[in-house]
Amino acid sequence: MFYDLAASTWGNEEKQALNSVIESGFLTMGKNVKKFELEFSSYMDKKYAVMVNSGSSANLIAVASLFYKKNNPLKRGDEVIVPAISWSTTFHPLYQYGLKLKIIDIELDTLNIDIKQVEKNITENTKAIVGVSILGNPAHLDQLRALADKYNLYFIEDNCESMDAELNGKKTGSFGDISTFSFFFSHHIATIEGGMVLTDNEELFHLCLSLRAHGWTRDLPESTDLIDKKNDDDLFEAYRFILPGYNVRSTELSAVLGIEQLKKLKKMTEQRRKNLKVFQSLFIGDQRFIIQKENGVSSAFSFTIILNPEMNIDRRKVFSSLKDNDIGFRIITGGCILRHEVIKYYDYETPDEIINANIAHDFGFFVGNYPQDLTKQLTKLYEVLDRVA
Repeated sequence: MFYDLAASTWGNEEKQALNSVIESGFLTMGKNVKKFELEFSSYMDKKYAVMVNSGSSANLIAVASLFYKKNNPLKRGDEVIVPAISWSTTFHPLYQYGLKLKIIDIELDTLNIDIKQVEKNITENTKAIVGVSILGNPAHLDQLRALADKYNLYFIEDNCESMDAELNGKKTGSFGDISTFSFFFSHHIATIEGGMVLTDNEELFHLCLSLRAHGWTRDLPESTDLIDKKNDDDLFEAYRFILPGYNVRSTELSAVLGIEQLKKLKKMTEQRRKNLKVFQSLFIGDQRFIIQKENGVSSAFSFTIILNPEMNIDRRKVFSSLKDNDIGFRIITGGCILRHEVIKYYDYETPDEIINANIAHDFGFFVGNYPQDLTKQLTKLYEVLDRVA
């Protein structure tokens, strides 16, 4: 394909790492998962990391952990503030644990939650805010963190699309009480499938360790406060279940890929940002196209384009031309969650009119970015759109 949505970032290092695990004969979660967790948490300047099999699973156990805290746990029926646009599995665990979603519109330029609408919609029933940085672009994480602190709310940070982005010199994914990452093929590092939970809270760390693996105690450190004491009967202790957990463990294969990919992340992000500068030079100032306004330092997951609804551009004609020119595209992060059939299952409200998320849903799309020089592809993209729009 002339301009695809993603490309492999693996080299011989990743292949050799995979072979070393295969030859060892030990493929499930082990020493390499622990090594990657330590290296990833250090890179992000956080105390604790728990690797899982996907970013979606990271969201699942992150939400679950807040329900099992000893002090101030979340409860079914509590309200949580969320943006109208994010990936589906940002929302699903919230519903699955019985939370009421208060869905807030986005800013049309940044595509992140409209910070002006957040504080006025915090009530005595609000117990958490979910901050999502869309497609590499930091949300107003500093302001969301401040609001969470002001009103004694949990701040859940979904950073699955925005690894290595920064706001005020701090990495996205390090603002939340608990934060999540994804290592899917098209993301900033790729481990086949994979995800991570980060936190500075030791109790949440131990809860996630248990929830990741069946809800048992086997992976908990001796210092944990989740249990009074370990049983003297080793046979029983090996299968001691304390939480209604899951099996969302990673494999050693994914972990060694993460170790190698993390070594490359800085340079890969630099190339993504070089491509972002090319994209901006082509599209900034063209009133036909609304592109994502950078907040902080974007890690440029992809390039979003919203066809200006005031220009009456035929999106079907645009999409047809992109297909004819072998250019891949997708809806922006799954579009507005309110426009999907799954919403009928949620307990939710929209306290303010949802305008911008619907515009992005109806007039927006994104094209790919990856750590290769995409000057030719982006130039061709603009030429195609310039002819048809």
